Amino acid sequence: MPRVPSGNASFIHTLGGNFVDNAGRTILLRGVNLSGSSKAPVNQPSQVLDGFWEEAQIGSESFIGRPLKLDDADEHLARLRGWGFNMLRFPITWEALEHEGPGKYDYEFMDYTIEILRKCKAHGFKVYLNPHQDIWSRFSGGSGAPYWTLAACGFNPCAFSATQAAIIHCEYPTPASRNPAEMPAMIWSTNYGRLISQTMFALFFGGSTFAPKCIIDGVNIQEYLQTHFANAFAKLAERVAAAGDLLDEVVIGWDSMNEPAEGLISWNDLNAYPQQQGSTLKKGTVPSPAQSFRLGMGQVQTLDNYSFGSMGPKRDGSVTIDPNGVKAWSDPSTEPGSIHPRWGWRRDPGWTLGKCIWALHNVWDVQSGYVLQPDYFAHVPGTEEPVHFLHAFFLPQYTLYLKAIRVHHPQAIAFVQPPVFAQPPPIPEELLQGRACYSTHYYDGLTLVTRHWNWFNADALGLIRGKYSTQIQALRIGERAIRNSLQSQLGYLKADATQLGALPSTGPARYPTIIGEIGTPFDMDSKRSYGYTDGGKYKGDYSRQERALDASLNAADGENCLSWTVWTYCSDGSHPWGDGWNMEDLSLWCGDDLRAGEAERVPALRIPSKISMGSLAPAQASTLTISTLPAYSSPYASSSVDEESVKYEAASLLSFLTNGARAVRAFCRPWPIAVVGTPTNIQFDISKAVFHLTLKVNAEDAPSDDDDDLVPGKKGLCKDSSLPTEIFLPLVHFASDACLGKALGSNDQDQVDDSMDVGQEEGSRSTSGTTTPRAYTSSTLTLPTTSQAMLSPVVFKDDWYDIAVTASEGRVELLASEQKLLWFYTVPTDEKEDKELTIEVRRSSGAIKASALGLGYTGESRARDGCAGWLEEAGLLSGGWCPEGCSIM
Repeated sequence: MPRVPSGNASFIHTLGGNFVDNAGRTILLRGVNLSGSSKAPVNQPSQVLDGFWEEAQIGSESFIGRPLKLDDADEHLARLRGWGFNMLRFPITWEALEHEGPGKYDYEFMDYTIEILRKCKAHGFKVYLNPHQDIWSRFSGGSGAPYWTLAACGFNPCAFSATQAAIIHCEYPTPASRNPAEMPAMIWSTNYGRLISQTMFALFFGGSTFAPKCIIDGVNIQEYLQTHFANAFAKLAERVAAAGDLLDEVVIGWDSMNEPAEGLISWNDLNAYPQQQGSTLKKGTVPSPAQSFRLGMGQVQTLDNYSFGSMGPKRDGSVTIDPNGVKAWSDPSTEPGSIHPRWGWRRDPGWTLGKCIWALHNVWDVQSGYVLQPDYFAHVPGTEEPVHFLHAFFLPQYTLYLKAIRVHHPQAIAFVQPPVFAQPPPIPEELLQGRACYSTHYYDGLTLVTRHWNWFNADALGLIRGKYSTQIQALRIGERAIRNSLQSQLGYLKADATQLGALPSTGPARYPTIIGEIGTPFDMDSKRSYGYTDGGKYKGDYSRQERALDASLNAADGENCLSWTVWTYCSDGSHPWGDGWNMEDLSLWCGDDLRAGEAERVPALRIPSKISMGSLAPAQASTLTISTLPAYSSPYASSSVDEESVKYEAASLLSFLTNGARAVRAFCRPWPIAVVGTPTNIQFDISKAVFHLTLKVNAEDAPSDDDDDLVPGKKGLCKDSSLPTEIFLPLVHFASDACLGKALGSNDQDQVDDSMDVGQEEGSRSTSGTTTPRAYTSSTLTLPTTSQAMLSPVVFKDDWYDIAVTASEGRVELLASEQKLLWFYTVPTDEKEDKELTIEVRRSSGAIKASALGLGYTGESRARDGCAGWLEEAGLLSGGWCPEGCSIM
């Protein structure tokens, strides 16, 4: 690892393809998106029509209360921190900042955001802010831009549903016959292939090139939109900077626009919809751009209709759409004298309202419906030069935005996010300036769209990038093959980071990669986990979701060793409406999943009188009757907390972390937080509760620990100790039977998951070598410096943990109250030597049963769910034909 510059102890560097702390340790940043709820105002989830148009048309909506209400923030942030998360992706929409009109900013919301960020700081989080959008705007069926941006581009948003220019949840399927609860899964994403999204992104990124007649306030619509976008987020950056204690300490960087889209740019034939696999979903009606143009002008069109099954999209007929003469374009009377009466802009006389702007540019003829220039967006107009979206359009916009941010946040890490599944363009180092990260997204698309964990899947990314000549080559059968495929796909994405800093593509990446969004739906299988099917038999059973999410997050482990932020955490989600946006339901926690009656079994806790700044401060748990939550000290901090005050802390913490959580064992998983050296392989077997870390270390990795500020309270440790590798060890996987019994009143004899293949370490029940960790103190066991093969596991067993630790060398310390294991070892002095070290941690008495954690699983067989389960349903499975050890599943 290259030596890091000196600076603030909390500073995060981007060096050698990794995040690096100021001591020179490689760090992983893992957490969650806070929050999916931020896409809409507090009282305006996407299914609600009342006030939807009225407030937008006057710009009176407010996003204060997003992502959390101040009174509830500590509880939710404490839960996230207790799950081991140290990173938050913080979505903020352009609409939240500038909804009142062009250049009119919501400073009250910005100040509210600063208060939430201060709470994030108090709980020890790093944050990167994300300018969030989906399909441009709430008013085109997604989220992001203010209403007035659509009006500025000449659109009449109230006509979008009638013309299918966009599918809008609160008006689904039609304004006259609303039934938003029946909106199909992921149908919102088909809006990327409809008129509004395709046009708005074409104007935003390429208006000067493709729409030169679109002049407003004396500038092209591209400059108008891009400047307002950049200025709005720069104004937020200015406000955060003025707060004085947030930049770099908490807010470490800024994402580029969420999931930017090309729109029409690069479209080869406007008369056709691409047949090859792409990132835009085919489901429901699928118009070609030409058909969208005609619909937007009120013309009847017959569209192909697609269904999406387990084998992907399939055409299943056609649907005729009749707008009854309604146009998606604003009438000229709405802007008397070419000036908008509400928003104030002046439109150039050459931009005629009421007419499709692509007809205005002679791309098609309205009267005949004929497309005059079907390849208009495939070439630079007037030339044969092919269009390159990423280099010619995405990069200039990103440059404008990033420079605006860095005026106020000079050391901001540039989180670079190109369109979904697209490789970023080569980005010059002069722009990134040593501070960057590749911020890509990945979802298991088949599970996301079908809302089912299937026994087969596909290498979707490889298919999109042309790795296979046929779809069958991309097919993956069985859970093992699926997990390997997901891991290899994240490996493809990690390799894309070589584009940042313009290094040779064959060389190592200069900058790290974070998977900015990854997750799984929780409303699988007709919401069976909510008790909506089978007479409520599976209520609370998230075993299928656990397997799906574990497969996705396992993909970030292995040799990938990636940072990630899961989508999402919503404090106000529900079973009927999910995350409150387009029927998505991916929140890791839901109030509807709180366990009834548990509060009475949770003892009250006394709070420590002194909490260090930057620690996980105590919080009110309104969903429980405990008075406080555990307080996490800074690393190595000493404590004067008496034993009585922490007597039930482990049990209360475990109860709090599992209550309302969904598939908690999948996302609350062990991982190396900070590594002296570089992690090379991370393995976690959720069925056996076994964690394994391999790392390499050399002379350059010797930590810089001469700054006392780096390690508060370090003098309480052995004088010769260097900085350790820190590993998060969640109680969810490694709690002792004593802890489980106190947390949920479980039977101590019935807590090991006997249905799983679990080995037990010889001697693991022995009390020899065990410790009694107390909150805020460390308990130390020294491991001899010798080969791993000669080592016996060392056991920690008490009211907190039941673990066996085997390391190749060094010594370990357990900070129980912080769910953290510290591993100290010798760094080589020979500059040419790379040393490989390993550590294994397992729950010495076997994996914890889901029932012991109060997770409500039904105990379905893992081996026979999937391929064998499908064969059974088909009547093809006889006894002994597909054994429990089936190699397919």
